[in-house]
Amino acid sequence: MRNGHRLGRPFGWLWGAYGTSALGTWLAFGAFPLIAIRSLHAGPAEVAALFSVGAAVGAAVAVPLGPWVEFRRKRPVLIGMDLVRFAALLTIPAAFAFGVLSFVQLLLVSVVVAAADITFRAASGAYLKTLLPAGDLLVANARFESTAWTTTIIGPPLGGAAIGLLGPVATVVADAVSYLLSALGIRATGGQEPRPERGNAARMRAGDLLDGWRYILADATLRPLFFNTALFNGLVMAADALLAVLMLGQLGFAPWQYGLAFAAPAIGGLLGSRLARPLVTRFGQHRVLVVAGASRALWPVGLAFLGPGTGGLLLVMGVELGLIFSCGVFNPVYATYRLERTATGRVARTLSAWAVTTKASTALLTAVWGVLGSLLGPRTAIGLAGVLLLATPLLLPRRAAASIAEPDAAPSRA
Repeated sequence: MRNGHRLGRPFGWLWGAYGTSALGTWLAFGAFPLIAIRSLHAGPAEVAALFSVGAAVGAAVAVPLGPWVEFRRKRPVLIGMDLVRFAALLTIPAAFAFGVLSFVQLLLVSVVVAAADITFRAASGAYLKTLLPAGDLLVANARFESTAWTTTIIGPPLGGAAIGLLGPVATVVADAVSYLLSALGIRATGGQEPRPERGNAARMRAGDLLDGWRYILADATLRPLFFNTALFNGLVMAADALLAVLMLGQLGFAPWQYGLAFAAPAIGGLLGSRLARPLVTRFGQHRVLVVAGASRALWPVGLAFLGPGTGGLLLVMGVELGLIFSCGVFNPVYATYRLERTATGRVARTLSAWAVTTKASTALLTAVWGVLGSLLGPRTAIGLAGVLLLATPLLLPRRAAASIAEPDAAPSRA
């Protein structure tokens, strides 16, 4: 990197693996609904189920996996989850080639991928915390965030071109291969990772399933941040679903305009992620977390005033640019704050509970706002989501967190 801050070869492989799988995901963005509509003649309810039911059931499947991951070496889990996603996605082109692809298979694959995504995130956070010293976590998370927005900018246009030339099934193959390459990259990180100690319990108990939530809710700084992110993410995604209906339906925007309205502002996320560390160095972690977290809540209400034509397109792009820039600053600071506040021996359970809740709340709020959009109209429902988002800064931590002891930390480090 230009700033000379090197995080070592193992992190370089992990970062490359993340970028590869993120690019594959964005290349295949929209492939599932296109396959469902074009090849399986699915209706709106079935397409909606791919997003809501797949995410909700996947989250439920992932609940016991958090405690399971906690007491296992994280690198093999990461490789395993990549291979699970690789194998699951490959069943789609295989079934398509033999003419036996069904909507049920698409739904099952979406469930498996959602559960593997949650488990991968939980294991990756725990692995990162053992891979790097605490002082490097913000740098690492900022690089992940920067990579996420970069792939958001370049992935959908490339994927759209590939779908136009080769069809949506080809982009699913590309997504599957990206997970295989990610697994190889994580394997290349090398090193000897000690097995975490289980303690007195010989095997997982039913009560262990709730350990992540208990830990979050017992922490005075993690608890408000947990509710803030679950509510914020759910409301933003619910509004985005209705925004597609409003723009592509009532207001008559072309598909390329809709894509441009979200792809171009992703540059703001790239810029925000680059500024996260300098801002924290100058103003402090807690202040940046609160200001960026509050700033991202101010933008979405503007979408309620969306109109047709060039003015409307510029309004969406302006709102999304402000929102994404704020998220680009907030996300790496929040991810680092959460890791620092979580004892090493509880990271996987905590991150798993966090991701399960976020996916479930997003699925629920998307479904609720779908009903509200039908009853009130998409514009009114988008405005309602924007107004509720204005209250989410009240759930941000009010004071800086003190450093925590590590009673649950593993006795040795990788």
